[in-house]
Amino acid sequence: MRLTTKGRYAVTAMMDLAIHGLRGPVALTDIALNQDISLSYLEQLFAKLRRNGLVSGTRGPGGGYALARPVETISIAEIISAVDEKVDATRCAGKENCQEGERCLTHELWSELSDQLYVFLDGIKLGELVRWPCVQATAARQDARSRHVQPPAAV
Repeated sequence: MRLTTKGRYAVTAMMDLAIHGLRGPVALTDIALNQDISLSYLEQLFAKLRRNGLVSGTRGPGGGYALARPVETISIAEIISAVDEKVDATRCAGKENCQEGERCLTHELWSELSDQLYVFLDGIKLGELVRWPCVQATAARQDARSRHVQPPAAV
């Protein structure tokens, strides 16, 4: 399966935004710190998420990002697709050229698995996922940790 860090990080960042966005816009620096994701990488992901109508940005002091739609309407598959990620278990990326330019013996099996994975991820909404007890416990642990992190000393 070709789900890379791009898709995983996008889902993780959107979950962080859904959890913390109730208080107002969330700065990417906060998400980067909470989730241990590079700020520049998050900026690239959020540009795609914004273009696909999943987040909106607010500039200036107190600015940051917010979900552009209710959490109950955003599927995990939609987040992954928004950052140009594919849920694909085939060796050929669905091009049917996996064996010397032609379809391999198991192409349909892996193609069907890809379809099932997409359906599964499309059936999970961001709002549902952030309510999972294990997600809530992890978010509480991360929040407690980030409150104890000392800001870098001024140079």
